[in-house]
Amino acid sequence: MSEAITTDRSSLTAVQQFAHFAVECRDKGLPEPVAEDVTGRVLDVVGNCLAGRAEGGPAEAVLETVRGWGGTPQSSLFGAPDRLPSPQAALVNGTLAHTLDFDDTHLPSVLHPSASVVPAALAVAEEVSASGEQLAAAVAAGIEICNRLGMASYRPDIRNSVFFEKGQHATSICGTLGAAAAAALLYGLDDGGVADAMGVAASMGSGLLEANRTGGTVKRIHCGWAAHAGVAAAALARAGITGPPTVLEGRFGFFQAWLDGTCDTQAMLGGLGQRWETLRTVYKPYPSNHFTHPAIDCALALRREGLDPADVASIELGMPAPTLRTVAEPREQKIRPQTAYHAKFSGPFTVATALLGGGGLGVYLDDFTEETLSDPQRLALAAKVVCTVDERASEIFPHAFAAVVRVRTKGGSVLEQRVDSSLGGPGQPLSREQLLTKFRLNAARSLPESGVARLLEVTGRLAQAPDVRALFL
Repeated sequence: MSEAITTDRSSLTAVQQFAHFAVECRDKGLPEPVAEDVTGRVLDVVGNCLAGRAEGGPAEAVLETVRGWGGTPQSSLFGAPDRLPSPQAALVNGTLAHTLDFDDTHLPSVLHPSASVVPAALAVAEEVSASGEQLAAAVAAGIEICNRLGMASYRPDIRNSVFFEKGQHATSICGTLGAAAAAALLYGLDDGGVADAMGVAASMGSGLLEANRTGGTVKRIHCGWAAHAGVAAAALARAGITGPPTVLEGRFGFFQAWLDGTCDTQAMLGGLGQRWETLRTVYKPYPSNHFTHPAIDCALALRREGLDPADVASIELGMPAPTLRTVAEPREQKIRPQTAYHAKFSGPFTVATALLGGGGLGVYLDDFTEETLSDPQRLALAAKVVCTVDERASEIFPHAFAAVVRVRTKGGSVLEQRVDSSLGGPGQPLSREQLLTKFRLNAARSLPESGVARLLEVTGRLAQAPDVRALFL
């Protein structure tokens, strides 16, 4: 049974409050719903890593690079026999966790916390032979800190995160600090040490979102680098490197540097340890940018109702205004994506895919390949999609992802489907069975059936495990 995490922290700086909260997670235990939630987070990340390993791509380039760095074998990789120094293992596994764009999302901060925090925590947990309970506390604290840093940047007047408005990848920036907190807990650091780890990590986090718009593979390593930097920052803090106590709110601190001084302190620190933002982190059913999910839902619904793609004359996709820059612009690249990964960030292509393809929970990894990228039928259908601002979806965003799809048929009929919260989102969360289905499909891309079953069993009792190394045996 956990104790209430309610200690008064009003005299502490922001990073000291986060550090105190994190240490209480480790020393007092987690509320039962949070402890149960962490098991799902780890399961989802492991499945995404195994699916990412089967795909290859940037993760293979990262692995090849870090193999050349050498160092003491400390931590394992998913889907590969290597054991690497823990920062390098976190880099590879974090890249795998995010490489398919299949990782979970927190709302309204619109960042992906688990893909940085879980690989960092797993790497250090294996290095120090931590228990499952210790791992769970570290993951929960790291995700909560990451989410709250992202929430601090949300501005209701623009209905968006300032990070996103400025083209910054909040996932990798905030994820570095969350990963550092998780790693520092597992290294056994006290309040001051955890604060120092986060203070050091604040000089290491970065990430730009331009690759979402026009291509490039660098975005796929953002979570890996955040995990790597978080582990490195915690190790440096353990060795005696210190960070500034006002690293977040200071004149030259985190919020001034990234967000021109913007910071919603109440969203960041209010109810810390009582109101868990971790529990508002939603899972993805489809391996594509989360902004595309409500449009996919609409297209799948039209398909179930009998829409024949050959009968489509035109398609209007209404979306929240802030998302158009990511999935609708520039139009010429969104209707003809340059790579299979780039296609995951295309509203037109994902709508066409939902009307024509389909696997997994509706749209799956096999819908984003070099073959589907050059499919004339998909490209022709994507070219019929015009993306517009939908006011209702804009009002809802970013507390949920909404969209409307209107199809005009060649016979002149207009068919419409609207979704106010995409599958997996706050309005219709994934069921336990849907989450398990996603894991099984993902893990099966790298493991035989027996290996998938073993991982399910080990992960299911991870919180009771005396040593997390069982996850890798």
